[in-house]
Amino acid sequence: MRERVLFRYVCIPLFAAVLIVAGCSSGSGGSNSGHNDHGGNTSSETDGNLTGKQNGEGNHQPSPSPEPADPVQVKLDSLSTSEKIGQLFIVGMDGTTSNDSIRELLQQQHVGGVIFYKNNIENTKQALSLFNQLKQENKDNPVPLFLSVDEEGGRVSRMPVEYTRLPAAAKIGAVGDAKAAEELGDIIGTELAGFGLNLDFAPVLDVNSNPDNPVIGDRSYSSSAQAVTEMGLAEMKGLSGRGVIPVVKHFPGHGDTSVDSHLGLPVVEHDMERLRKLELVPFQAAIEADADVVMVAHLLIPHLDPDHPASFSKAVIQELLRDELGFDGVVISDDMTMGAISEHYTIEDAAVQFVLAGGNILLIGHEFEKEKAAIQAITAAVEQGTIPMDVLNDRVYKVLELKEKYKLTDDLAKGPDIKQINKRIQQFLTEYKLK
Repeated sequence: MRERVLFRYVCIPLFAAVLIVAGCSSGSGGSNSGHNDHGGNTSSETDGNLTGKQNGEGNHQPSPSPEPADPVQVKLDSLSTSEKIGQLFIVGMDGTTSNDSIRELLQQQHVGGVIFYKNNIENTKQALSLFNQLKQENKDNPVPLFLSVDEEGGRVSRMPVEYTRLPAAAKIGAVGDAKAAEELGDIIGTELAGFGLNLDFAPVLDVNSNPDNPVIGDRSYSSSAQAVTEMGLAEMKGLSGRGVIPVVKHFPGHGDTSVDSHLGLPVVEHDMERLRKLELVPFQAAIEADADVVMVAHLLIPHLDPDHPASFSKAVIQELLRDELGFDGVVISDDMTMGAISEHYTIEDAAVQFVLAGGNILLIGHEFEKEKAAIQAITAAVEQGTIPMDVLNDRVYKVLELKEKYKLTDDLAKGPDIKQINKRIQQFLTEYKLK
């Protein structure tokens, strides 16, 4: 009995004291861990003690592994400033073979892509050779190239003469079946992918509301915003399904213009109420369908911005396209050498203003000296802080993200199966009575 009393009054309090001391020690470790939430030299030591205690004495799971690194951010961080600036450009070239000018733009200026026009493409053998040659000349750059064309069908086509011609969008729209537009996109995507081309400036989402429009016309699916929406989104799906990046154009709508922006600056007098009811409808739908790239047109819209064309207007690109419509992808300009810009602005100023307004890629399709001048203007703006480094990084991140999404590489293409593609085009034309 005496032994039991001693145990009760001596051993139990002693055991409780040991537990209290151990608890205080454990609490101290937890406190240190809390102080290290934002980084610190003692975090690994404290975390190690806690992990050991959990593994040795309890049933807690080990601490989760750190989040995997963002591959796009890793790539961005690895680029020099010059390489970042290069990703802001898709440029054109002269001739049907590589030359000193395009090599300089690729190897010294690190441009992110090339656009090809009809005068760059003679036949399938030459075209494949050119595209693969440029990929090889880009091999020392850390980022693969956009290789792009305007391939819409109809009168806007860059494909070699060996291909059977595809009809214009208006003829597809008249069929009244979105499956025809998706098939068109799939066929075009197959043509381009066979060459290693990976970006197409299509579909056209302009609503053809002005029959006297000198530049859109039958390039548009319809004068109905709903029809343009259905057809355009279907074509977009067909293209992307073949690994070709669709570029919807010409935001915020080129359908009701009387001036060809290749020659002059069209003025669109519509207010936002009208734009929301008609011109913006297909673009809003495309954004909701996860469009990757939007091309901004050279249009002056006084109700939105009386001082800048849409193509480098903050009110249009940032406030309307990004903030109001919610577009979070890549914004590309229409060709900055078009008359709408060259007749009124310097390419240097236009280039800098475009980036500041929220744009990601400058399309400069012609004139080597203008291409270099625009690159030099962006470089100077970054060096002087006019374009802050965080803005440059933001613009380039989106470009790299798009290339990562489509898994672009500079692997050489084997070439398209023209015979099989032409057979398919004939079936397509027959099925939808487009002959």
